[in-house]
Amino acid sequence: MSDADLVRASFGEAARWCERVAAEQADGIVAAAAMVSDALLAGRQALVFGNGGSATDASHFAAELVGRFSRPRRALAAVALSADSAVVTSVGNDLGFDQVFARQVEALGRAGDVAIGITTSGVSANVNAALETARAQGLRTIGLTGRDGGGTGRLVDLHLNVPAAETPRIQEVHRVILHVMCELVERRIG
Repeated sequence: MSDADLVRASFGEAARWCERVAAEQADGIVAAAAMVSDALLAGRQALVFGNGGSATDASHFAAELVGRFSRPRRALAAVALSADSAVVTSVGNDLGFDQVFARQVEALGRAGDVAIGITTSGVSANVNAALETARAQGLRTIGLTGRDGGGTGRLVDLHLNVPAAETPRIQEVHRVILHVMCELVERRIG
């Protein structure tokens, strides 16, 4: 396979996964955006978290809400829990890496907020611990997963799954889902 063929194949595979998820989960994506919008309109916040590439997706999503996605509007309350390296490293060092997000949800989360866990595997212990803490504190929960959804899919109020086996394809579709959610949130918020 030539380099150009690899480029075409990768784009084609990403497009096929996007089309499949759009066909199978459009209603779930709309419901996730409504859950986030309803919380923000009620003066609540979105707490978003994940590891590695999913951490950057969490930061990107929070930035689009706090800043703007595609139109001028008021700032919206969103926090990426992986963004504060002092908190992540102190909690990881003192309490264990599995607690880096749960501890922040415990400190910052309030009933009516939305917790959004992003994990390509669905088995990230720290994401799942945070989702459990969120549910115990009365937060609504959304999970973006890959593969079969793992434990994350069973922990959340609303599960958006990209059933691909390859992490890059899952991440690509997660980014599209999050962008569409931003667009829907802006449409609802006005």
